[in-house]
Amino acid sequence: MTSGRVKQSRSSSGQRSAVPPHEPVWQQSRWRSDVRRKLLAWFDQNAREMPWRSDPQPYHVWVSEIMLQQTQVATVLPYYRRWMKSFPTVADLAAADEAELLRHWEGLGYYRRVRSLHAAAKQIMERHGGEFPLDFESVLALPGVGRYTAGAVLSISAGAKLPVLEGNTQRVYSRWIALRRPPSDPSATRLLWDVAQAMLPHRGASSGTFNQAAMELGALVCTPTGPDCDSCPVRAHCQAAKQELQTEIPGKIKRLRYEDRTEFALIVDRKRRRETEYLMRPLPEGGRWAGLWDFPRPTEVGTETVDQAASWLAEQLGVPVDHGPRLRTLRHAVTRYRISLHIHRARLSEATSMADPPPTPWQWVRLSHLDQLPMSTTGRQIHAYLQDNRQPLLPLG
Repeated sequence: MTSGRVKQSRSSSGQRSAVPPHEPVWQQSRWRSDVRRKLLAWFDQNAREMPWRSDPQPYHVWVSEIMLQQTQVATVLPYYRRWMKSFPTVADLAAADEAELLRHWEGLGYYRRVRSLHAAAKQIMERHGGEFPLDFESVLALPGVGRYTAGAVLSISAGAKLPVLEGNTQRVYSRWIALRRPPSDPSATRLLWDVAQAMLPHRGASSGTFNQAAMELGALVCTPTGPDCDSCPVRAHCQAAKQELQTEIPGKIKRLRYEDRTEFALIVDRKRRRETEYLMRPLPEGGRWAGLWDFPRPTEVGTETVDQAASWLAEQLGVPVDHGPRLRTLRHAVTRYRISLHIHRARLSEATSMADPPPTPWQWVRLSHLDQLPMSTTGRQIHAYLQDNRQPLLPLG
């Protein structure tokens, strides 16, 4: 089968744009009906058990969808259960302290998501009387909610006839119609939204069930690499499979190129009342991990050596800082950087300053109190290291 002539369609700006090469089978009602029927039958037998599926209240589905953004289901499940135990309603979420929310989110990353959840919950309390809205425009107006999330929440929790287009369904629909252009291409994105809308059931099964089935197929069978076409319930209708293009579709998406970067964390401690305390601060707004607590680590400025890191801390505190040997190195990735984090012992050169309160925002924090503070993944790894090495680190030798 060939894609035939390239048709023209109008973009949202009113200009004519070419429809990307693909097989237009999705425009045939019989094809859509057969795909829906087989996909839904497969989903009925293969759907994974998830707490937000067994109790699909709008609040539950909304929280799960935000958590699942760029995060695997297996990772999200324990976070979701703990979250619902602590914040079972929109009102509980709106009234929560941000530090408590960050602590519950710790390890999921992309912390802007939890701040958006918090802001959205407050908006729901103010504008909707604490009831999650069920109209598309109101949900779309919530902080951190886009077309995909609004469609997912309303279709799954309320049966609204709204399409869902995210990573899994982009890939599934691209293969179904043998789309020969990356989904990130604007014309391809518009086409895929049209396909997603056309595929929704007219009666019988809900749009939410179909959307979940398509996402599940992408997660379990129609995977990014090595799709299990032999197990696919709609293989006979998949145009990419017919043309043996399933490993080429969707088209190549521009991969992020990481830059290597070296950073330094300094561990400064003191012994107080038979317990060791560590110098820490909440990270400033507008920067990486804003609001999370961290050991002395320059995040606002670049440092190439531990001497520069010590000089930065000395400027922060107003006293000289001596650094000691490296304790360990952690490697992790943040946005476009692949970071080697070198952790060094350090001390304030003036012994008398150890008894004085440090300048804001720095604080001395007991090791036993660190469990209660929200921290980044690497910050928590440093904490774990200190728990395993409980003796004071102050002497540098």
